[in-house]
Amino acid sequence: MSNVCRHAIVEELAELGATVHTCARNETELDACLLNWKAKDLRVSGSVCDVSSGPQREKLMETINSIFHGKLNILVNNAGGPLCKHTVDYTAEDISSVMALNFDSAFHLSQLAYPMLKTSGAGTIIFISSIASYLAINIGAVYGAAKGAMNQLAKNLACEWAKDNIRANSVAPGYTNTPLVDAVYNPGSLEAINSRVPLGRLGEPKEVSSLVAFLCMPASSYITGQILYVDGGVTVNGFLPL
Repeated sequence: MSNVCRHAIVEELAELGATVHTCARNETELDACLLNWKAKDLRVSGSVCDVSSGPQREKLMETINSIFHGKLNILVNNAGGPLCKHTVDYTAEDISSVMALNFDSAFHLSQLAYPMLKTSGAGTIIFISSIASYLAINIGAVYGAAKGAMNQLAKNLACEWAKDNIRANSVAPGYTNTPLVDAVYNPGSLEAINSRVPLGRLGEPKEVSSLVAFLCMPASSYITGQILYVDGGVTVNGFLPL
């Protein structure tokens, strides 16, 4: 997922009063963000972590367990990213890499967080998925499969862990206005994309983060096991051209 959206989620939750711990692979970027959030008087801490690595995931959750004294109300699994290749060009290593980042990380972090979410008495897990889990995209077969698996995980955990008062939902953004989109798509491609969006524009990071925040609130206490698309209507408007 774009760092812009990740930053928006951190800020949204912190501005609403949550104490947030985030992570990033790039220490320089993380330190700059932490300084910025500190200047805004937001309660945000962070760790350097590559969540595609099992040992680093375990170390991260040990840190979180210590910070929050064994109780965790919210887990947002928002790591992700595609590897754009035609299906016949994927190697076994490519598949393992995409799955490790997009699915394995979310599955394992949820496992590791379970005792803390249960102890909190009111836990919620948000998986950041993608419309690629629903729509076929020409050069993203493995990414779409990984996000589809994530959605199914959300449904299963919603049922399996409901007895522990833990909710699980997926938020699936469409094309969102971030530097990553600008770098990948030329103006003509963006025009074609927008022509298929009923609302006629890209989404904004804030429109993703506000839904994540809502799903963490008591106001959403009867919502679990759902996939919520933040896409301007693309998923109900037919095929999305590239």
